[in-house]
Amino acid sequence: MRGPERAMLLSVHPRFATAILAGTKTVEVRRQRVAAPPSTPVFLYATAPTMALVGMARIASIQVASPREVWSASRKSAGISRREYDEYMSGATQASGLTLEDPVTFEEPVPLAALRASGPFHPPQSYRYLTGEDLRKVTIAAPGAGAALHGVLRELVSV
Repeated sequence: MRGPERAMLLSVHPRFATAILAGTKTVEVRRQRVAAPPSTPVFLYATAPTMALVGMARIASIQVASPREVWSASRKSAGISRREYDEYMSGATQASGLTLEDPVTFEEPVPLAALRASGPFHPPQSYRYLTGEDLRKVTIAAPGAGAALHGVLRELVSV
């Protein structure tokens, strides 16, 4: 069986990163269409004030539908209130619900400064796919993140 061909970098508020890594939030919602196959690794970048890669998970499935349909399917797993969801989705015509599994908290977060030490590194506003160069930077910047991260990085870099 082949490993994933790419990884996703997902920017999330620190409280959502904590909930995903604790397993209490299993669906992350986005305002746009997200297309990634199951088992795609997702690196979680916690935004300010944390500003670090804090863990990872894998995509179990993705639902792309209207915001109303995504809420109906994910309201118990999204870790946000209906008010927060409606404010976030205001004006969106479609939404994605990323069901995440196998969360792993890094032994040591990888700060943005460490990711940028070897050149430009830009966390996304929402999400983006990581390039081979990005993955090399993460490998260099994350010596203390733990075996799970390094296993996935080896898997991705060797594809």
